[in-house]
Amino acid sequence: MDPLTTERLIIRPWTVDDAEAALAIYGAGEVTRWLTPAMGQVDDLSAMRSVLEAWVSDQPNMIPPRGRWAVQHKESGRAIGGLAIRLLPPFEEDLELSWQLRPEEWGHGYASEAARGLARWAFTQDIDELFAVARPNNTRAIGTAKRVGMEWVGETTKYYDLRLQVFRIRPSDLLD
Repeated sequence: MDPLTTERLIIRPWTVDDAEAALAIYGAGEVTRWLTPAMGQVDDLSAMRSVLEAWVSDQPNMIPPRGRWAVQHKESGRAIGGLAIRLLPPFEEDLELSWQLRPEEWGHGYASEAARGLARWAFTQDIDELFAVARPNNTRAIGTAKRVGMEWVGETTKYYDLRLQVFRIRPSDLLD
């Protein structure tokens, strides 16, 4: 995928050089406390480099629209977040759209802007729906899913053996 641009953001592949910025996201307890068991808190810069090396290495082998991307602020050039589209367990049929931002970037609409941009591209890749999952008390993620244009479809323990709220978006649901 070529980098995508939105009004304020660039969605691009991660690089190992993003380790410091990525650690500010995936090393922040207020971010990682909400992540599924598939991704825990990263403890230091060396570990973050290793995670990014794995993501960069895996990306060419993923069937689009699957992958992981950095969210870069156009004006500052800083990586402020991450996005992913991946298969949800246990049956690996449903594609999950997920987003994470540096805590100091919360509240500016960046997550929903980036997620909408990535969803628009994903729907050009021969898929017809994306899901987001959130723990019931993760009000920020639930609010973001709604701002993206996702519809609440219920609660389940199907994914990750956790009680999660499930949201879905289809091409016709994208808000402009």
